[in-house]
Amino acid sequence: MTSRLPTFFISHGGGPWPWIDEMRAMFAGSARWLAGLPQTLPSTPKAILSVTGHWEAAEFTVGTSAQPPMVYDYSGFPEHTYHIRYPAPGSPAVAERVRLLLTEAGIRCDTDATRGFDHGTFVPLYVMYPQATIPVVQLSIKHSLDPRDHLHAGTALQPLRDEGVLIVGSGLSYHNMRGFRGGGGPASQAFEQWLTSAVSEPNVATRNSRLLAWEQAPAARSSHPREDHLIPLMVAAGAAGDDLGRRDFLDNVMDVAMASYRFG
Repeated sequence: MTSRLPTFFISHGGGPWPWIDEMRAMFAGSARWLAGLPQTLPSTPKAILSVTGHWEAAEFTVGTSAQPPMVYDYSGFPEHTYHIRYPAPGSPAVAERVRLLLTEAGIRCDTDATRGFDHGTFVPLYVMYPQATIPVVQLSIKHSLDPRDHLHAGTALQPLRDEGVLIVGSGLSYHNMRGFRGGGGPASQAFEQWLTSAVSEPNVATRNSRLLAWEQAPAARSSHPREDHLIPLMVAAGAAGDDLGRRDFLDNVMDVAMASYRFG
């Protein structure tokens, strides 16, 4: 019998940091945490579902390619970072299961046979599973960025956890590019403290209500002028069901707090 896997929201850091010496030093804490994360799981995942803040579509869209290509969705980095390969296979079968679960919950889910791995997916997974042998399926977020839609989608995807699929929401607990260039520390810390409190709320209904009302949090819009990098957390929280959440890791890079969360 397959053990139920937890769900995660991972703050995936900046650009292709594992492949740049100076950035790898900056994200040394994240690297250690990500590298050790697989050892904390009850079993090796049969597949990974990455809900990435770097892929938006009008409706939820799941990648169905058996051999996904790469998407280098960053700019201004060294030439070698545009030739990175994370050659994990896809899984059309898991993609179809995702589509079916969402559809059965009354949620439209489109498919995309050409979409590749963006850095919200390949950066954390490269550090966690450098051998790239576990199949990976990507799921988009919706352009609307409606937190309720994404929490609902996560709830629909709960059964995957009992089927050996690790659900990972990939974004950042703080995503304001101006703040990364200086002065973002206080806002990132205030929002992280609130977010950790909300995620850790022992009453799951209250937790979800607080997350849905995230815009009311301290420094919410200073931390997320646009919430594309926060919304994957809603999917992870929905998929958690009644399992409790907690902050699993906190990094501080360029004076900015970057938190990652685990449910279950």
